[in-house]
Amino acid sequence: MLEIERLPADVQRPSYDRNKLKTRMVHIGFGAFHRAHQALASDKLAAQGSDWGYCEVNLNSGVLIEALRQQDLLYTLTEMADDSLHTRVIGVITAALHGKGDGIEAVIEAMSQPDVAIVSMTVTEKGYCHLPASGNLNPDHPDIVHDLAQPQAPRSLPGLILAAIIRRRERGLAPFSVMSCDNMPENGHVTRNVIVQLAERHSSDLVDYIKAHLSFPSTMVDRIVPAMTDAAFATLAARLGSSDPVAVEAEPFFQWVIEDNFVSGRPAWENAGAELVSDVLPFEEMKLRMLNGSHSFLAYLGYLAGYEHISDCMADPHYRSAARALMMQDQAPTLRTQGVDLAAYADSLIARYENRAIKHRTYQIATDGTQKLPQRMLDSVRWHLQNGSGCDFLLLGVAGWMRYVSGVDEHSQPIEIRDPLKDELARIVASSEEGAPRVRALLGLKAVFGEDLLHHAGFVARVTELYQQLCAAGARATVHALTRAATNL
Repeated sequence: MLEIERLPADVQRPSYDRNKLKTRMVHIGFGAFHRAHQALASDKLAAQGSDWGYCEVNLNSGVLIEALRQQDLLYTLTEMADDSLHTRVIGVITAALHGKGDGIEAVIEAMSQPDVAIVSMTVTEKGYCHLPASGNLNPDHPDIVHDLAQPQAPRSLPGLILAAIIRRRERGLAPFSVMSCDNMPENGHVTRNVIVQLAERHSSDLVDYIKAHLSFPSTMVDRIVPAMTDAAFATLAARLGSSDPVAVEAEPFFQWVIEDNFVSGRPAWENAGAELVSDVLPFEEMKLRMLNGSHSFLAYLGYLAGYEHISDCMADPHYRSAARALMMQDQAPTLRTQGVDLAAYADSLIARYENRAIKHRTYQIATDGTQKLPQRMLDSVRWHLQNGSGCDFLLLGVAGWMRYVSGVDEHSQPIEIRDPLKDELARIVASSEEGAPRVRALLGLKAVFGEDLLHHAGFVARVTELYQQLCAAGARATVHALTRAATNL
């Protein structure tokens, strides 16, 4: 348990009176990224006199929430570069709940308090119960089916937020803004879609109320936050003289772009390094495609090659060149950014990937691929198909995902697939022959690939060719060959 009095003098403590904080925000998804990103920004504002505090919510696991409660709602964040470390104690949290232990009713009630102006979330793409290929609500999702039958005891994120909207409306309370901080293009629009489409199953009056009175600002977030390991916890405890089961580590880089569209006020996040803009989409697309797309490419192909961390991939000059080529040759032409030096952005990403102090595991990034592929790679693939241009690194990324979800690595060892569609993926793999039949079977997964890509002969042929190369020669040789051909390395 974290003991503030035992921390070294160079650890930054909260400089503000925590008793003056008010619970103005409820955040769903008390994961590592939120602890290292949005909570940090609000903590910096509290030091400047802001009274905007967080009620933190985890819907499923209560382990982190219980640990947080035991240490007075405090935790440490350590920013790590190759040659420096800086740790601060985050104190901006005012309350903490978990859905199973405290009950969903307690969570709905927390969101229904008069002071709450913003409900935000980091629940990963799968938490929205949507169809990634279209961004619409998935009416067949088990949690949505449950919530339609029992709306007062919701299980899904859309159902939970809708229940709070209904309760606040019944009480005559001001509406809140719903802010997604997950890596999805137009994440505010996706959030609005799933909540409005769920509300349509209730009443048209409710839909009209939501459209007229709530806002769903989009955001773009960027910071590399690796999952904490036992070794990382042990190293941190030895340095701090106190264990912190809620601790998180991150790279020094921080970016947060927010659509300035809030119905009941917001913190002055611009004073903590955020950018408030009218249109987030160009920033979202740039980050999702260049950073997240290259991350996924390195995750699948790096894991298959035996590289445990992204920084290990960067030690291989072919992987390093492949990541930059994917950014500049395949992703940059698809973007709508103006006045941004994309080459400099790509170079900055490579430099961040090389930070060996950040142990960002390829396996961690490879999770939930069915939710990530559409926005990280397939939207760009469609752009190239429409424009008649090549995108071999993107196609190799798609083939790498297919090889990864086969469930067996290049040493015949099982890969534990973590994905909301893992059962469907396992069924497809088990029922299809290796090679071209496997590729076609996976392309038939409409929730990921939509209706069109399976019927594009050139796309299918090239992905099949690259997949077969991966099976025959292995990931490292395939990446090396494609990089040599494309960059003359």
